[in-house]
Amino acid sequence: MLSSSSSKPPTQQLLQSADLISQGAEAKVYKAYLRQVSTSCLGPDHGAVLEALEPVLLKYRFHKHYRHPSLDASLTRQRIAGEARALMRCMRSGVAVPGIRMVDVNEGVLGIEWIDGKSVRQLLPGGAELEDISELEEADEMDEIHENGAADPIADYGVSRDALMVMIGVEIAKMHLADIIHGDLTTSNMMLRKQTNDLVLIDFGLAYHSTLVEDKAVDLYVLERAFASTHPDSEPLFAGVLSAYEKRMRKHWLPIKKRLDDVRLRGRKRSMVG
Repeated sequence: MLSSSSSKPPTQQLLQSADLISQGAEAKVYKAYLRQVSTSCLGPDHGAVLEALEPVLLKYRFHKHYRHPSLDASLTRQRIAGEARALMRCMRSGVAVPGIRMVDVNEGVLGIEWIDGKSVRQLLPGGAELEDISELEEADEMDEIHENGAADPIADYGVSRDALMVMIGVEIAKMHLADIIHGDLTTSNMMLRKQTNDLVLIDFGLAYHSTLVEDKAVDLYVLERAFASTHPDSEPLFAGVLSAYEKRMRKHWLPIKKRLDDVRLRGRKRSMVG
């Protein structure tokens, strides 16, 4: 339990007690535990009752020493607040995203629900994760299963690959209908939850609000390239994603499809030019 006598802010105390999961150029990711507080059940002193510990994921945007301190603090606050706003907008629109557990813009920490499950990247062939050794070992085991023709690991979640692609398309469509652009759509940023077999979109660090067809088309193109570069023979898989996306978007689909074709053409031209 955190010491109340400590002079450090509570968020810093929480980070000290947490386990580091991964580190990128912009942030460190930790697993920590928060006590759930129940106000529906009052104790003898009529106060809130502390219940079981709940696992949470802490995203800590650490200080960048190469930036001026005031600029660094301002950018950190904007990015933490922006990610929290994107998650809130998604939740209000019924998009499956992690719940928010805490926000500390001054310390640069966003605490969200811990999703117990595996990333879509881990569950599909060729999707060896590179973030840390334990995930890499798990993904290598998954690839062995795929190569040896053993049972599909997705079957452990009670869904088929086709059904999983439909789930991906539907969640992205709901997000785009809410005018949220993810900014980093990859199969690493989608998780299949163990308890309910729900697909959850994660990591909204680059997300932003936009009504532009171009931005939604680029979001889809980024995912298409992620499928192609990570998962072999993935064209039918991504086609399933687009089919479900189209059905959910309805009248909004045609302009996005046209712009997606344009984005693909620009991408091919850039590849040819080098």
